[in-house]
Amino acid sequence: MPKVLRKSEGQPIRDEMKRQKLTLDQLSELTRAVDPEGRGVSPAAIGRLTGTGRTARDRCELHTAWLITEGLDARMHRLFSMPPHSTATVERSRADAEEE
Repeated sequence: MPKVLRKSEGQPIRDEMKRQKLTLDQLSELTRAVDPEGRGVSPAAIGRLTGTGRTARDRCELHTAWLITEGLDARMHRLFSMPPHSTATVERSRADAEEE
């Protein structure tokens, strides 16, 4: 599944949570409510995407971003962006990786 990038080190997500007066636990519950599988996103995972410290993460699965966006009833493009297109022009094969 493709990865997406949080925008501005998670500030738009933090701003939206603050605007809605949501805690990590409350947003996690909202993601569980919109998840067809009923699992949602854990408060810890949301914390890593909204954090600014050592444990903060810039990337997440598209599914995770979708659940957070739906839970916040926000627009995906305001909170997340797609990673830049790869400029690699050489196809890699298993043999190439084994040579190193």
